[in-house]
Amino acid sequence: MISCIAVDDEPLALEVLKKYIAKIYFLDLKGIFTDAYEAKKALDAEAVDLIFLDIQMPDINGIEFSKLVNRKTTAVIFTTAFSEYAVEGFNVDAIDYLLKPIEYDRFLKAVYKAKEYIEYTNSMELAEGYIFVKSDYQMMKINLKDIIYIEGLDDYIKIYLPQKSVLTLMTLKTIMQKLPPKEFIRVHRSYIVPISKIGNISKSKVKIGDKEIPIGISYSESFFAEMDKKMSG
Repeated sequence: MISCIAVDDEPLALEVLKKYIAKIYFLDLKGIFTDAYEAKKALDAEAVDLIFLDIQMPDINGIEFSKLVNRKTTAVIFTTAFSEYAVEGFNVDAIDYLLKPIEYDRFLKAVYKAKEYIEYTNSMELAEGYIFVKSDYQMMKINLKDIIYIEGLDDYIKIYLPQKSVLTLMTLKTIMQKLPPKEFIRVHRSYIVPISKIGNISKSKVKIGDKEIPIGISYSESFFAEMDKKMSG
């Protein structure tokens, strides 16, 4: 899933975007905002993959707002009624530029362009062996080989590393989509583990170092099937 928000000072424009986003299975709308400062506050709390961003807004325009966003982790699609902003929009590395009133087929084209870019960026990160997560109002680089295990705590996850743990506003489902599936496996509704760090396996738990992690009943069949493949392969 691609997480996204929409920012526009016109409520009707937001309703159009909300309707379009709901039609696309891989978009997960996290919020709509008529106030840019409220949108920035939300982004500081939880980063998203994509922003639909109006340019002509009071107080701070979309171009300036986009410069406040971490573009390594968040892509931007501008939306505006003024075509003269197009060049300026692309000068700040926007994925696309949608002119109001936005037609659905043009919106769809922009979204698939963003999907391709985001998937490429994520694959490049994984190829290099790391991911970025937001913690304490900053983006933290996590080397995949350093992850001991990941624990889910409601809307947060805690990533355990050799010398520390990192808490970030994210679900286990979301982080699992960012991890290489051949290297990490979910063993419980509250735990993801790196396969390479599993020391011992019993019927109901795995052991990583001194930590015993339960194998959930609903994850047991898929977990042992994956382990059988590893052993036979």
